[in-house]
Amino acid sequence: MSLTNKIAIVTGASRGIGRAIALQLAASGAKVAAVARNGADLSGLGNEIADQGGESLGVVANVAVADEARAVVEKTLERFGRVDILVNNAGVGQFKPAEEFAESEWDEIMDVNVKGTFLLSKAVLPHLKAQRSGHLLSIASDVSKRTFGNGSVYCASKYAQDAFCAAVRKEVRPFGIKVSVIYPGLVATYFGGTQPDEARKKDWLQPSDIAGAAVYILGAPEHVVIDELMLHPLTQEY
Repeated sequence: MSLTNKIAIVTGASRGIGRAIALQLAASGAKVAAVARNGADLSGLGNEIADQGGESLGVVANVAVADEARAVVEKTLERFGRVDILVNNAGVGQFKPAEEFAESEWDEIMDVNVKGTFLLSKAVLPHLKAQRSGHLLSIASDVSKRTFGNGSVYCASKYAQDAFCAAVRKEVRPFGIKVSVIYPGLVATYFGGTQPDEARKKDWLQPSDIAGAAVYILGAPEHVVIDELMLHPLTQEY
C-alpha cells in the first residue's frame, strides 16, 4: 500500500525513534503531524522534512493530558482534513529497585507510556471508524514480553500498553482498522537519560531500523495486518 498523502500522527517525534519514523514516513510520501513537548526540536524536524520535499505540522503537547491529546487530533484534522495513521511512540523509563521508586515516578511512566497511548487512540478512533480505515501503531518494547530486575515499573507499563493494543485490535477490525505493535530490543537513543553514541551501544539497533520496520508495517497491502514485530540487535541475548 502506498503511503503517499497518508496523514500520520507521530508522538515523541522530537528525537530518537519518533524523529526517525517521522522522517521516513515523510520520505515515503506521508504528511506528518509530529508531536512532542519540545517545540525547538520539532521546528528542526519540520525544516528537515521540508528540505526533503515533505509536509509536516509540529504540535507541542503532553500526550498524557486529555485536552492536549484531543487538540493534537483536532489540529491535524484542521491542517490536513483527515487522519490515517497514529504512531504511539512517546515513552519514558527509569530503572532501579522497586522500593526506590517514588509514587510520582510511577505516575509519570504510566502516564506517558500507557495513558498517552490510550488518550491519543481514544481521540483518533472515532475518525478512523467513521472513514472505516486507518492504522494504529504502537512502539512498545521487548519487555512487553519479558521482565528484568530494576525494570519493574517500566515493564509493567509496557505490558499494559501491549495489552491495551491487543484488546483494541479485536474491537476495531470490523471497521477496517489495523492495530500493530513493534517490540524493539536495545536501541541507541537518549532513552533513560543516556547518550546514543555511548561505546556500549555501538552494536545496538539504530532509530532508523525501527523506522524502517514502521514503514514496512504501515505500507503493507490493505488486506494484510502485521499484528506484531520484534526486533533485536544480533548481539543482544533474548
